[in-house]
Amino acid sequence: MQEHKEERSLGELFGELARDTGTLVHQEISLATTELTQKATSVGKDVGMLAVGGAVVYAGFLALLAALIIGLSQLLGLQWWLTAFLVGLVVAGIGALVIGRARAALTRIDLVPRQTIETLKEDAEWAKTQT
Repeated sequence: MQEHKEERSLGELFGELARDTGTLVHQEISLATTELTQKATSVGKDVGMLAVGGAVVYAGFLALLAALIIGLSQLLGLQWWLTAFLVGLVVAGIGALVIGRARAALTRIDLVPRQTIETLKEDAEWAKTQT
């Protein structure tokens, strides 16, 4: 009586490895795409909020600055151009601080797909053990 062993040839094993590796690569690309899309969406929302907030603040400041310039000019007895210049310097300084904070917030966002990199390392180890 002859035992029937199901042995696969080397070609079949490499074929299976190639298919599995192809599937794995496809899944990793999908994961990277998803991860980067999520991060890009977050950055897009932050930038959009920054732009809208800036426009609203700008409109409000225009009215307030006009009132401040007129009020200081009358209160201090200065010419309007000098009062406008001094107020403009203060407002420009505040604007620079706001821009600095927004840039710092945007630079803290990590756009590197860390999870994908980690699974790629694991996949490389798996592929080594399979060969």
